[in-house]
Amino acid sequence: MRIGLFPGTFDPITIGHLDIINRSLSLFDKLIIGIGRNANKAPMFSEEQRLQWIREIYKDNPKIDAVVYEGLTVNCCKQVGANFILRGIRYVNDFEYEKAIADMNRSLDHNIETIFLTCLPQYTSVASTLVRDVLRNGGDVEPFLPEVVSKSLKVNI
Repeated sequence: MRIGLFPGTFDPITIGHLDIINRSLSLFDKLIIGIGRNANKAPMFSEEQRLQWIREIYKDNPKIDAVVYEGLTVNCCKQVGANFILRGIRYVNDFEYEKAIADMNRSLDHNIETIFLTCLPQYTSVASTLVRDVLRNGGDVEPFLPEVVSKSLKVNI
């Protein structure tokens, strides 16, 4: 069985993330979206909220699940039985950064392979960091977010 892990903070999950997830589904029998705890980042949204959004978006797709994890991504792979790590690439500098991480992960566990998908051109500027900045400053983030997320933000604002 080909199980992939798509790690990230998903703070919040964006249409760019959905693009990578949806286009990767033919590559895997199961895809786990891994919400990583990053001690160096203070998230805008709780883990519970991010998990709820992902589960709501993919509630009708049995191939997709989501987990919250802490520590090494390769350890999360072992916990969920994943042999593949999925990563999205927007720009060349993303690739350089992601390749270094992929090389380290392969050094830690040679059974785990990283697969890179480049995002479609219309999503290159969509980043959670930028979405959070727009949100903090009262801008309209609806074009960058899945409907489930933007609706829940309207309710909570």
